[in-house]
Amino acid sequence: MEKTFIFVDAGFLSKLSKYFGGGFYLRYDLIKFCENFCLNQNLKCEKIFYYTAPPFQSTQSTKDEQNRKNSYDSFIKKLSLNNNLVIREGRCQKLVGKDNFVKYNQKAVDILMTIDLMSFPIKNKNIKKIILIACDSDFAPVIDELKNMGIKIILGKYFTKKRNTNFSRSSHLMNAVSEYVRILKEDFENCPLEIK
Repeated sequence: MEKTFIFVDAGFLSKLSKYFGGGFYLRYDLIKFCENFCLNQNLKCEKIFYYTAPPFQSTQSTKDEQNRKNSYDSFIKKLSLNNNLVIREGRCQKLVGKDNFVKYNQKAVDILMTIDLMSFPIKNKNIKKIILIACDSDFAPVIDELKNMGIKIILGKYFTKKRNTNFSRSSHLMNAVSEYVRILKEDFENCPLEIK
């Protein structure tokens, strides 16, 4: 079976899990999810690149911030036990708007993925297909470059036609990739998390 690498935007996958869970995050095994997704494309998952950011921490962390960080650290520690998984961390930015509305944004995550995607063909000449699980059309230029180098890119995606939602997307990213596959709720349900 042909080998592949899978590049996963954790923020996108997290939003999708919460959407499919009706406002609650689905519990699933990330490694199995990635391996199954690759197998569904008749590809063997050789390596997983996982792009995320630790939760925001104030200068003097609140109890809630510390609890989130502890949960995150535990999750990352478990993931890091897998030798076929590379964790790339950006940072989390806190923005306070009108009426003290708070919004959190991941920073540097997309650029880390772009760097890895561009260095991929240099380091892995024997891999000719990769899977990208993301939703940002900013990846279109790097995808075009990879296609020019003979790399086929399969996009795992989910979108709705309703504007201004987490899953309303321009067709630019889908037009850039070699093919795209819709991520379904069953993809999460078929890899339940085993509690040990």
